[in-house]
Amino acid sequence: MMSTHNTVKQEDEGTKHKLEDSPNGSVEKKPHFMAENNGKQKRQIIVPACAPKIHYTPLKTGLCYDVRMRYHAKIFTSYFEYIDPHPEDPRRIYRIYKILAENGLINDPTLSGEDDIGELMLKIPVREATVEELLQVHTKEHLDFIEMTSKMNREELLKETETGDSVYFNNDSYSAAKLPCGGAIEACKAVVEGRVKNALAVIRPPGHHAEPEMAGGFCLFSNVAVAAQNILKNYPESVRRIFILDWDIHHGNGTQKAFYNDDRVLYTSLHRFELGKYYPGTIHGQYDQTGEGKGEGFNCNITWPVGGVGDAEYMLAFEQIVMPMAREYRPDLVIISSGFDAADGDTIGQCHVSPSCYSHMTHMLKSLARGNLCVALEGGYNLDAIATSALSVAKVLIGEPPEELPDPSQNPKLEAIEMIDKVIHVQSKYWKCFRRLGNSGCNFKEPVTESLITKNFPLQKAIRQEQFHQLEKEYGFVTLPIPKLELPEDTVLCSPDVFQESTIIIIVHDTPEIWAKRDVITGMVDPSTSITVDSTLDFIKWSLARKYGVLDVNIPQSLFEQDNYSAMITSQEVLLYLWDNFVKYFPSLSKVAFVGVGDSYSGIVHLLGHRDTRSAVKAIINFVGRKQLKPLVPLVDESLGDWYFKNSLVFSDRNNPCWVDNENKKPRRKFGRVLRCDSDGINNNMEERFDEATDFILDSFEEWSDSE
Repeated sequence: MMSTHNTVKQEDEGTKHKLEDSPNGSVEKKPHFMAENNGKQKRQIIVPACAPKIHYTPLKTGLCYDVRMRYHAKIFTSYFEYIDPHPEDPRRIYRIYKILAENGLINDPTLSGEDDIGELMLKIPVREATVEELLQVHTKEHLDFIEMTSKMNREELLKETETGDSVYFNNDSYSAAKLPCGGAIEACKAVVEGRVKNALAVIRPPGHHAEPEMAGGFCLFSNVAVAAQNILKNYPESVRRIFILDWDIHHGNGTQKAFYNDDRVLYTSLHRFELGKYYPGTIHGQYDQTGEGKGEGFNCNITWPVGGVGDAEYMLAFEQIVMPMAREYRPDLVIISSGFDAADGDTIGQCHVSPSCYSHMTHMLKSLARGNLCVALEGGYNLDAIATSALSVAKVLIGEPPEELPDPSQNPKLEAIEMIDKVIHVQSKYWKCFRRLGNSGCNFKEPVTESLITKNFPLQKAIRQEQFHQLEKEYGFVTLPIPKLELPEDTVLCSPDVFQESTIIIIVHDTPEIWAKRDVITGMVDPSTSITVDSTLDFIKWSLARKYGVLDVNIPQSLFEQDNYSAMITSQEVLLYLWDNFVKYFPSLSKVAFVGVGDSYSGIVHLLGHRDTRSAVKAIINFVGRKQLKPLVPLVDESLGDWYFKNSLVFSDRNNPCWVDNENKKPRRKFGRVLRCDSDGINNNMEERFDEATDFILDSFEEWSDSE
């Protein structure tokens, strides 16, 4: 009985499983799926075993490294160069290779460049780039010059080093410089052909500053540009678009120039610019340089206006600009020009990007081009920082998740936020992804002129015209002509009979700011609810109430002028012209006070350094907000610097960079007596410090009148 009961129970269980697996609940009889194995019943086979249908994960990460690249080195001319070597030190690539071995990513105990380096990375053989490959980017004359260095004597090499643009040479430079080009080509080929999932090219000398016709910035040949051109030529079917992301702290002028009119390459660079003061210091690194011809719209410069940027700024730029643009571009290959001189600890870059941030940026870029990614070393001059940063990148390439950011709650610098918004605005002409961010309401490809013939009309002209209308209506203001400067006729307005006044206030300002409710999709504003916020009117009313004469100078910004540079020059020219042709000839004039607002205040500082105005000028009030401080350069008398400090008040934002970087250190005296406001925003500063500013003017006038 027991045996029969067990048999029935087994049949019931088998029937139950069949009912569960049957789609219509009926009993299916498939005895051929059941088998006996040593008296034990095997389970039903639902899905036969098969090999993994993936191609990326099983592959290794390629590694390009060759000790011969260390043969390019600076010729020592003194003992001090030996103990304090050139920043582009041959040990840079050695330290990266060494830290990879120390962390078990490669297996090479002797660090001699073994071919078999373990289970995680695959050694990619390095070769010299051929002449034909180099000529795809560089001129024959440039190639011949670099080749000549192999035959020069010591004196000739030192002479070329001295006269070159931040480059050095020895007799091994030519052969050593062809190796990183060839290595970058082979690394990209290995990725494109599917022999590795991605690649890290630990190469030197760097290349992104080398232009087609000349070396520069430690770079002899443009490694990444040569590699990209080679891939586009030899893999026309599989690689039609390449995205080059350059996160070196210096602008890759050589790479940009190689592809400036080529839509097959989208070049994006994040770098310090600072009005062209930071190397390489050319206008080509500005954020409005977007390409030419077929390449228009395929060049993007994200230009940091200040130093000291770090994780918060780079992550914001990636999330707001780099990744949306790259996804829309849909590249077939991504190449990172990976300079690590923005890393925390690099004394040349003076920025604070952490290894974790580099790992996050690499992880994001891996999501493009089906993972076809090649990382090629560029700059980076702190040996510890370059090693730890490269290690973080290598780990992500192999498959590790990015490390946690050390301070994810850190706020980006305000200057960086403004710059990112400017870049988005410029690039919205070409990329749909940016038109969703408040730029879809205007076609910025249409010209913007000061004529109603075109539909894109700048608002600053209309604002100034309305200002003149109201000041003329309420107070009888008239225009003061300055014909030689070819500026709008309402640039300078003056109160009635200003020529006869003994005391005048000269107000020099940017176009007033506008408050508006902005449509987040189109970027359009409702004119019925938009208002101009012009605190200079408070100074005009105060001056007129005290029976002072008033000169109101509005400095228009050139249309889409970058960083308001030409407007500052205009301010300087206008102030010199006013003083030389009008103000100093006012017959009764004895007291003058200047009030400067925004970038235009640079004209006041320029005037005070180039003319001796001390007999009449008693007070200078400047409201700079978050703008850069302007120093007085005394060309007339050295004592002008001390006089300016004693007779000026310069009000700045609470978060002006001069305070953020040095909380407890006041700016130097040449900038005037700089005071930190509790608020941010020029108009807020003016409202906060209006009484203090007017009291200072009154005290200055009374003090001088007593002494007279």
